[in-house]
Amino acid sequence: MQTRFERVAHRGGSQLAPENTLAAFRNALTLPVDAIELDVQMSRDGHLIVFHDNTVDRLTNGRGNILDLDFAYLRSLNAAAHFAGGWPEPEQIPTLPEVFALVKNRVQVYIEIKRSQRDGSYGRYPQIAAAVVREVQAAAMLDQVVVISFDWSVLAEVKALEPAIETGMIVSRGVWNPHAEHAIGLLMEQARSLRCGWINLDLRLFTPKILAAVHQQGLKEGIWTVNTEQELRHLAAAGVDSLTTDRPDLFAAM
Repeated sequence: MQTRFERVAHRGGSQLAPENTLAAFRNALTLPVDAIELDVQMSRDGHLIVFHDNTVDRLTNGRGNILDLDFAYLRSLNAAAHFAGGWPEPEQIPTLPEVFALVKNRVQVYIEIKRSQRDGSYGRYPQIAAAVVREVQAAAMLDQVVVISFDWSVLAEVKALEPAIETGMIVSRGVWNPHAEHAIGLLMEQARSLRCGWINLDLRLFTPKILAAVHQQGLKEGIWTVNTEQELRHLAAAGVDSLTTDRPDLFAAM
């Protein structure tokens, strides 16, 4: 079994603590992880917030689309309001710099730049790539982050602004058809053109053939979201480069 792969806590370990909160990231730091993964969006008034959904309804005691919500309102919400099994105290939606301050020099950070969304239509938060790059530079964490996204064009923008930042394409059936002619070759070509070092693949798309192609190109392959010990062990043995899970406590058994 490969023993050297990056162990990544998805949203800080979303089955163990309220996702994308400082509580989740603090908890992840007590576990055998190499990295945390988080999602970045932008408030209406331009603040980078760490939050997954396009609306606050599922996770907080508030309502509304992030596109319409100012930072002050977002900060007033309890991001632990609907955590399964309850949570002992309220948790604020954190900012990206707050997470950096917590984890700097402790673990790697996978930063997923999210697309905005309204009524099923996707958009781009204004200048979000530049804002993320500025915060990474300000925190002096160029060698500690990997910026990832389903919006592959934003990765090219990040590289143009700061070539030292590692980037990774997030790949799902929504953005890539594995059954198309020359699908794997075209995916590798896309990664090269974007100067990405990582391909982060939906667990359901994993095959040894894709992994071999990724490694042949000198790239790294990460797999998400892997929530059983059996699957974690299987993929580690296959030789993948990172495993992202909602249950980072499972790494203790590996």
